[in-house]
Amino acid sequence: MAASPLISLSTLLILCTLAKATPPGLILTLVNNCPYTIWPAIQANAGHPVLERGGFSLSTLTHRSFSAPAAHWSGRIWARTGCSHSTNGHFSCATGDCGGRLECNGLGGAAPATLAQFVLHHGHADFSTYGVSLVDGFNVPMTVTPHEGKGTCPVVGCRADLLKTCPHALQVKGKPHGAVVGCKSGCAAFGTDELCCRNHYNSPHTCRASSYSEFFKHACPATFTYAHDSPSLMHECSAPKELKVIFCH
Repeated sequence: MAASPLISLSTLLILCTLAKATPPGLILTLVNNCPYTIWPAIQANAGHPVLERGGFSLSTLTHRSFSAPAAHWSGRIWARTGCSHSTNGHFSCATGDCGGRLECNGLGGAAPATLAQFVLHHGHADFSTYGVSLVDGFNVPMTVTPHEGKGTCPVVGCRADLLKTCPHALQVKGKPHGAVVGCKSGCAAFGTDELCCRNHYNSPHTCRASSYSEFFKHACPATFTYAHDSPSLMHECSAPKELKVIFCH
């Protein structure tokens, strides 16, 4: 027997009330403005859930949105570039590779890679903290753009294409044509304790900027460029509705 119009209308009103009572939570959106396909990767910090299986393909001029965890979460997002399946089915990327997997499922990426770092849902006012790090080098321009947050919610990141100006000693060249695909950090290039802020240099007092980190800082002042760096833009962004990670912004 068909439901009466009165019952149907009541059900609809209840559903509408529930929808208004439970607004959508924080959305993460990854946008590919690069003129080529990238393979975004997501790594959660220990104890936090993996999002979107840790990685996927994202064609040029497309985006992908998904819900962030409703509770406290921290982790990082980066782009993998130059990825392909070989004739034997092995998947690998020129930069940012996570152990030869399409879905990283918790694995980290190979340097150099531009990293977006997040700490979501923390503090007394549901803060979202975010930043862009060049401590592990650079592979694509990237910004993090918040929407509808309260407080201080700047756009941060690195819009410059540092592959064009990367010092020769830091360049990573791809195959087969030898184009520059990444720009290493001084630590990755030379491995000294001083450049890597290890051992005696592992403190805010002894870990200092170098000529190599200054190359990154000059181009992109609102980024982390060495282990104990303090970027010029700090923020306390409360309850944003969306955080966009824009590649090649």
